[in-house]
Amino acid sequence: MAAHNNHVAYYGATEPTGHPGDKWGWAAQLALSIKNLPTGPGDTINMQAVYTDGATRYYFQSLAPQNLAMFGGTSVPGAYRSIGLAAAADGVFGPWSWHFHGPDLGLPGRLHPQLNPYWNSAIYGAYAQLKYGSGGSALVCAAILGLGAPTAGITTCNPDFDVAQLGLITRWTPVKNLTFSADVVWTHLDQKFDGTITTTAAAPLVAKPAATYQLKDQNTASTRNQS
Repeated sequence: MAAHNNHVAYYGATEPTGHPGDKWGWAAQLALSIKNLPTGPGDTINMQAVYTDGATRYYFQSLAPQNLAMFGGTSVPGAYRSIGLAAAADGVFGPWSWHFHGPDLGLPGRLHPQLNPYWNSAIYGAYAQLKYGSGGSALVCAAILGLGAPTAGITTCNPDFDVAQLGLITRWTPVKNLTFSADVVWTHLDQKFDGTITTTAAAPLVAKPAATYQLKDQNTASTRNQS
């Protein structure tokens, strides 16, 4: 169990605008490790389940940054590319009210087969879900749609999202204290917005050109080698 105190700054840019009172969030985690598997010595299965309310980072951790923008192709006429957007905040607030996300759920897991004394691999995956709730969604969408022309093309405004990952890492240890590894991971962002957004030169999106982008779910794959 963990407790997290949400303390925010001002409603506006200066102290006289006031601020909401602090509000406590919490997180709970269960973990399971299975060893001595019949598949071979050293093989293990590790699983976790995390549930939070107002303490998002306790389960997202390195699964996703605080704000996430992923790009891909599009078939929408007039759109430059597609984009998936996600924001993993602990909560949102407006005048006189706090809104925490719930339920927020994270499910990471890992299967670790020991191939031989020199080689081992791990298959791992994770799933995380964030829901803002009706009050939180209303505040977020009011801010987004209040931007006017850049967001006028949004047909469905819903800041909820899911992230899923599946990866494989293989390690080779030819001699003691020297290990080479190769890691491949696939990530899927299931975002709930529909429509388009249009960026301007004054407000670019992650070093991308000012253009119209289709709001769409995204997939990406990445690799990493190290020694």
